[in-house]
Amino acid sequence: MGMTVGGEGGSKTVPYINMTPLIDVLLVLLIIFMVITPITPKGLEALVPQPNEDEQQQNQVNARTVVVSVDETRAISINRDPSNLEILGENLREIFKTRAERVMFVRGAPTLDYRDVAVVIDIGKGAGVDKIGLLTEQIQ
Repeated sequence: MGMTVGGEGGSKTVPYINMTPLIDVLLVLLIIFMVITPITPKGLEALVPQPNEDEQQQNQVNARTVVVSVDETRAISINRDPSNLEILGENLREIFKTRAERVMFVRGAPTLDYRDVAVVIDIGKGAGVDKIGLLTEQIQ
């Protein structure tokens, strides 16, 4: 706090707050918080099956990969074995009950609405699948 002394009418003091140091401190704090705050992108993690060069390992990986497909008529299949929405959760629980790695891929027809694929993802999460990846025609 600063004070002025003097003037015409004798010794009159006028109290005022010097704002310059406060603004300096505020700007320094603002810069510190802007630098410290991490900028992390938000979004979904995408899982893509990676091809192996060794054919024997590839067959072993393909045998362990679970792909749930939904075609244009909303027919569901698990690794080309037919299924439906009522028994999909139980089938997935049966598949993943002995596996330590619970990863599933969902392939939906391009003409489907997203809600049809989202139902399959929701059933997979309810069956205990940890990670769910999406496959498109380009990834096949």
